[in-house]
Amino acid sequence: MQNMVILGATGSIGASTLSVIATNPDKFCVYALVANSSVEKMHALCVTHQPVYAHMVNQQAAVKLKASLPAWCKTIVTTSEQDLIGLVTSQEVHTVMAAIVGAAGLVSTFAAVKAGKRVLLANKEALVMSGELFMHTAKTSGATILPVDSEHNAIFQCMPEAVQANLGYCDIAAEGISHILLTGSGGPFLTADLASFPHMSPEQACNHPNWSMGRKISVDSASMMNKGLEYIEARWLFNTRPEQLKVVIHPQSVIHSMVQYKDGSVIAQMGNPDMRTPIAHCMSYPQRISAGVEPLDFFKVGQLSFFEADFNRFPCLKLAIDACKQGQESTTVLNAANEIAVEAFLQGRIKFTDIAIINEQCLVSVSPASLNSIEDIIRLDGEARTQAMLAIKTLA
Repeated sequence: MQNMVILGATGSIGASTLSVIATNPDKFCVYALVANSSVEKMHALCVTHQPVYAHMVNQQAAVKLKASLPAWCKTIVTTSEQDLIGLVTSQEVHTVMAAIVGAAGLVSTFAAVKAGKRVLLANKEALVMSGELFMHTAKTSGATILPVDSEHNAIFQCMPEAVQANLGYCDIAAEGISHILLTGSGGPFLTADLASFPHMSPEQACNHPNWSMGRKISVDSASMMNKGLEYIEARWLFNTRPEQLKVVIHPQSVIHSMVQYKDGSVIAQMGNPDMRTPIAHCMSYPQRISAGVEPLDFFKVGQLSFFEADFNRFPCLKLAIDACKQGQESTTVLNAANEIAVEAFLQGRIKFTDIAIINEQCLVSVSPASLNSIEDIIRLDGEARTQAMLAIKTLA
């Protein structure tokens, strides 16, 4: 029985994780649920799953949640950062699902890694912001990192055991691998007229054709920044050089990613577009459990198509690939700038096309920085956010 902490419990990954737990109640126990401020959702989760702890980052939300829980519910409500670190590092906890969106999840996820936990990594920003430090800490502490993102989980499943057992420090060329093929659907704007991009609304950007996701990640999918962040994440997980990584547009989202070997073989992981599949794989690895997902019906799949990525259509993808080549400072700045730009777009303050403009302006102004600790990374993240907000004011 694994005791689990779910960071980002009220989000889509949190919901899928709890669904897998409900399908396998003899294998997993909800020890703690963590969210920012969604009191109603957390209340429902506490009543249903009765975790030992419920942590709300927002203090007012914590007060409201505590007052709302029925007397018979013995869940303890916490709110301080020290409480959160205590939860993810507790000796009672075996596994941490890291699914807080954006930079907000870095500190708690890093604490779990430092404590040597089994970390199911759905927060790609942790590696985008602190890849080298993150993987070095995992190796030193003995933490197990398992990638939850459907693409990285697919790559992981297609890799030989020697790579799976040595993430961050593996030599994929020595294992006979020539390329990692990172697939992406192209999002809702794959075939849209480029002239319409400045007029795209947040609702249109969040209308993903295949996946049900949160608003921030949906916008990132529309701009393909999400694939750029995944490119950076793959670089750190699988210790790749730029020439070993390729992005392939695959609109149907049936093949979640592929690994190409030197002998000409290509191994692909396929399945219905349901996050419960990679989540269940990570939760049970190296065994397999039921995810509650319908098996892929090849008679209904139809045509599978593949295209090269068009950087004129998706400039954010190009920015992310270039930042990855430049180094950790650039990827940290890009992630911060993008979070600010996407939030401004969702609020209707800037155009969809302004996201790439703001990201590029912040990247150009990156100054050399020494990133030897989480504190260094958070400091640079804050500076980049300030710069992005200033850039937004010039466009408004």
